[in-house]
Amino acid sequence: MEVLGFLRLEASGPMVMVALSVVLLVLLKWYSTSAFSRLEKLGIRHPKPSPFIGNLTFFRQGFWESQMELRKQYGPLSGYYLGRQMFIVISDPAMIKQVLVEKFSNFTNRMASGLEPKPVANSVLFLRDKRWEEVRSVLTPAFSPEKLNEMAPLISQACNLLLAHLKHYAESRDAFDIQRCYCCYTTDMVASVAFGTQVNSQKAPEHPFVKHCRRFFASSIPRPTLVLILSFPSIMVPLARILPNKNRDELNGFFNKLIRNVIALRDQQAAEERRRDFLQMVLDARHSTSSVGVENFDMVRPVFSGTECTANPSQQHQPRLLSRPLTVDEVVGQAFIFLIAGYEIITNTLSFATYLLATNPDCQKKLLREVDHFSEKHPAPEYCSLQKGLPYLDMVIAETLRMYPPAFR
Repeated sequence: MEVLGFLRLEASGPMVMVALSVVLLVLLKWYSTSAFSRLEKLGIRHPKPSPFIGNLTFFRQGFWESQMELRKQYGPLSGYYLGRQMFIVISDPAMIKQVLVEKFSNFTNRMASGLEPKPVANSVLFLRDKRWEEVRSVLTPAFSPEKLNEMAPLISQACNLLLAHLKHYAESRDAFDIQRCYCCYTTDMVASVAFGTQVNSQKAPEHPFVKHCRRFFASSIPRPTLVLILSFPSIMVPLARILPNKNRDELNGFFNKLIRNVIALRDQQAAEERRRDFLQMVLDARHSTSSVGVENFDMVRPVFSGTECTANPSQQHQPRLLSRPLTVDEVVGQAFIFLIAGYEIITNTLSFATYLLATNPDCQKKLLREVDHFSEKHPAPEYCSLQKGLPYLDMVIAETLRMYPPAFR
């Protein structure tokens, strides 16, 4: 009997392994496609997804070309999957207005992967719900005409450095990379306005701030790792967060330490001695903020509505306490907004605008006349006078953004 029992056990061992393998394959098969029925249930057209990776291969030619192909094939309301993550793409203007304006209170949170660098995760781009609203309330008054006028001298300093470099190239008549000049300009401006640090990145490309900015934008996730993260997000995202990452930790540490040092220095200074930059405006509002509701967050509409540019709108709102003061990490995060927007978006927009003006000399002459006339009337221009006095420049920038959008979705 003992021998028979042993034989049965021996026989059942391989069978158990086979059975477990079959169950595992069935579960993998189910997992590989289980997330891909949601768009169909919503009645939204989309490309056929592949197991595990979804429509990742659909975007192999690049996001811009693929988004245009998506609209062409599947219409103004379509969707796709990246890994198991579902995306709905809206390219109908009326529906976009509903999401971004009319029903905005339902769409305040942005999608987060969980892999955002710490400074970015603490920025207004990825804060959520009530905390997003509070921090956004801090930022809105910082972009009033009054506050922008206070920051204008710092922006002008960066402009003067740019003009000095361009003058040198113009006099030498040598070919040069103007995009690199614009990149240095935006780096200098962001360092000054958002991080309270004076740099000249054209002459000092090895300055620690410049080097760490380059490292931040050069860092990326290897493609095989990205495929694994998209295919198995519940396993890979927590794993990626806890695994050691020397580059990530050094970048986070540098920018955090930089802001902490600036805060410590300014806390020792009298109020009138502190630089009037964006960082200082955020520091001033660490504990309280103007009572700006979500309905007043739109800073673009007044520009196009034809309303008068008020000199001091930030005083129209009474201060109120935040639920908790801004942390140093959140202050660093808001400074990073300038870095993300300035380092590439402004650089690319200026580069394309320069190209378009160079290839359209009549437009270039017309713009130059407008700028020369404006400079005669306004030796030290303020924000409101810029809005009213340079309509053709505004058209040139708007047309550049239309033709070469730096952020197309």
